[in-house]
Amino acid sequence: MTESKYLGRTGAEFDGLDTFSVAEGVQDVSMTSDEVTALCPITGHPDQYRVEIQYHPNELALESKSLKLYFQTFRNEGIFCESFAARIANDVQTAIRARRVDVWVTQKPRGGISIVAHASAGTEIG
Repeated sequence: MTESKYLGRTGAEFDGLDTFSVAEGVQDVSMTSDEVTALCPITGHPDQYRVEIQYHPNELALESKSLKLYFQTFRNEGIFCESFAARIANDVQTAIRARRVDVWVTQKPRGGISIVAHASAGTEIG
């Protein structure tokens, strides 16, 4: 296993999604966070999100602290929920080259409306 850029280091700044070799036999991995914030690109107001990532790994897995730091990079970025789902799916796929990555982004209710966007990336789509 390669050494993590982030694990065990306090005050780390995001420098890319970190990965490690996945154990043989692992079929599916699911990671969820409900502490994700981005800005509405129209109003500039903060939106709160729940993000679920599921992937079918080839050889690499996603290191969780790097994912937390990745999510924090969106704190001051204006992005729509639908674009957010696609961006995360593509970024995770680029980092781990999974057979398939599925991402669900749920925007917590604002004005009584909640939005759920789903995006996929990988070679087993279709």
